[in-house]
Amino acid sequence: MDELILKEQFVDETAMSRRAFLQGTGLLLGFALTGASTDSVFAAPASRVVENEVTGTFAPNGFIRINPTGAVTLIMPMAEMGQGVYTSLSMLLAEELEVKLDQIQVQHAPANDALYANQFLHIQTTGASSSVRAFSAPLRQAGAVGRNLLIAAAAERWNVDPATCRAKDGVVFDASGSKHLSYGELAKAAAKLPVPPAANVKLKDPKDFTLIGTRAKRIDSPIKVDGRALYGIDTQLPGMKVAAVAISPVLGGKAKTVDEKAALAVKGVRQVVNIDEAVAVVADHTGAAKKGIEAGAITWDDGPNGKVSSADIVKQLEEESKKPGAIARNDGDAETALAQAAQRLEAIYQVPFLAHAAMEPMNCTVHLQKDRCDIWVGTQAVALTQSLVAELTGLPKDAIKIHNHLIGGGFGRRLEADGTVLAVKIAKHVDGPVKVIWSREEDIQHDMYRPYYFDRLSAGLDAAGKPVAWTHRIAGSSIAARYFPIWFKDGLDFDAVEAAAGPYALPNIHVDYVRVEPAGVRTAFWRGVGPTHNVFVVESFMDELAHAAKQDPVAYRKELLGHNPRALAVLSLAAEKAGWGSPLPARQGRGISVQFAFGSYLSAVAEVEVAADGSVKVKRIVCAVDCGMYINPDTIEAQIQGGTLFGLTAALHGSITFKDGRVEQSNFDSYLPMRIDEVPMVETHLIKSAEAPGGVGEAPTAIVSAAVTNAIFAATGKRLRTLPVDTDSLKSSS
Repeated sequence: MDELILKEQFVDETAMSRRAFLQGTGLLLGFALTGASTDSVFAAPASRVVENEVTGTFAPNGFIRINPTGAVTLIMPMAEMGQGVYTSLSMLLAEELEVKLDQIQVQHAPANDALYANQFLHIQTTGASSSVRAFSAPLRQAGAVGRNLLIAAAAERWNVDPATCRAKDGVVFDASGSKHLSYGELAKAAAKLPVPPAANVKLKDPKDFTLIGTRAKRIDSPIKVDGRALYGIDTQLPGMKVAAVAISPVLGGKAKTVDEKAALAVKGVRQVVNIDEAVAVVADHTGAAKKGIEAGAITWDDGPNGKVSSADIVKQLEEESKKPGAIARNDGDAETALAQAAQRLEAIYQVPFLAHAAMEPMNCTVHLQKDRCDIWVGTQAVALTQSLVAELTGLPKDAIKIHNHLIGGGFGRRLEADGTVLAVKIAKHVDGPVKVIWSREEDIQHDMYRPYYFDRLSAGLDAAGKPVAWTHRIAGSSIAARYFPIWFKDGLDFDAVEAAAGPYALPNIHVDYVRVEPAGVRTAFWRGVGPTHNVFVVESFMDELAHAAKQDPVAYRKELLGHNPRALAVLSLAAEKAGWGSPLPARQGRGISVQFAFGSYLSAVAEVEVAADGSVKVKRIVCAVDCGMYINPDTIEAQIQGGTLFGLTAALHGSITFKDGRVEQSNFDSYLPMRIDEVPMVETHLIKSAEAPGGVGEAPTAIVSAAVTNAIFAATGKRLRTLPVDTDSLKSSS
């Protein structure tokens, strides 16, 4: 039987599985791999559909499949990791195709940059909050093309003018409404018609939308609630072994000694695989593999990075930041304006390395054979993963099959293929399929981190306190230069400088970037990346300017946003809804932040309370959003809530530090997530807009830190320029 249509079975090793608990059975069919299902979000893998189309299937483009049974399938170009894109992108297609949302099934797109490249990133990647931004137009066009062809097929059968026919809920009606044909009945005939260029097909007027802009239920919620949803870590295959892995605790190190005899003595352990930078113990089940790793008593040769420390890294960044960098923006003459300013302010801001710490730890299942390699994983970058595996194995790309899954938290971590590459290296030594699972400690201590940024700022104010000059130098690692070199041009990392000058009208601005690559650290995209540090820096420093000018922070910003009505609107709405200016008790304060990032305008007000012992309680976050034409308000509100908490976790707790080349944090006791009693109320207020859709998933993560630290200043008079929040510095002296 073709492995692409294997039913996936869950074997209970030591205790009842979560699906067994939810469903009362240990047997589960995943993603409806044997065909279309009326109650599953998922249909057959796209790779199978492309290879073996059902006779008469209507496939006018890379996104739509309608077979003669009437099953409507969207080939999903983006990965689902909790952000709701399966629903929002399905809504875009359903609107123009004229089908109900519950008529659409979703299947993962195969690796294919030509068909499914994200137009903002130019590769097949889910990132940069660009899923809706990148695919709103292509999916609407795909749906409109499909609808027009199906109507044309019906009109041809009835010998009438297509303009007299209409489609609704997957059925085409004639002018009288007495004749009708379902999309399934029309699929075969529509498939024979010439496909018009997508750009030539008229899209619906927004006033005629029946689905876009409405509150639609998540199509993936039912399978997540009842346990049918499959993540990469859930993969089970006949004859599969499980591998626990230990990776060198220092980047660039390798295993020095392994007690293979002791590891193999553990019941269920089958083999030990040593690939220098890591050791894997392959066993019949996870428990045996983990015991085998422990029994192996591995010692390590740390290599050249065994002395790396956080202090060394910060010192390197500080020194390099004194040098001029690649110019990102240079308006007017900031140097002269600074020299002539009535008042000059300077500040240094720093933000730490951050781990992704997704709920689903890194994992990958590989079956490497002589002529093919099958990979079961949750990835944000299907095509990149395929290319790297092809390079590693020497197999052609079309022999590398990526079976993509739901992702239990990505945040940029699954943009990287290092976990898959490691699994394939291990699989080279294993006969049959092997699932490689990282422990939580391995996941956190061998992450690819959000860069540590070291920023220098200067501003000049005139006699009235208005800014006349602004300079901002950013020093930090370049993710773009490593990940996709064509993104790195003339020494400039586009992501590292995004949102660096804010949305303000400033006459003289100079922003530059200094690339600094600390030894012993791997950096990668982290939910919001550049804006997560730039918005914190810019909005905190803007608050410093307002304070120096003896002006209200909201009023001060409004004076600088008269040219930008969308930014001004979100700022005004957030302040109004938060009750800006109303009195608060002692040691409580409000702080505001505004940004333009990922194509969306946001403003957030944080209301905080600082106790006498310095502990900070964020009581309320009020967020105003203009993300252009929105698809599903429910999804946006969920993203604002989730992104806010992700950003708050980083602001209050997040920091990865190094000692002797090793990451000091290892689990959720030392790399703290927010606890439920810390979670504030999060309010979202949407501004209706006809502008092109913007991104939402990362925007709230970027905006929240400055709002919180500005609120802390309002409550205590103490300015925080380094994250995470230092509670010791906030202790009351009274």
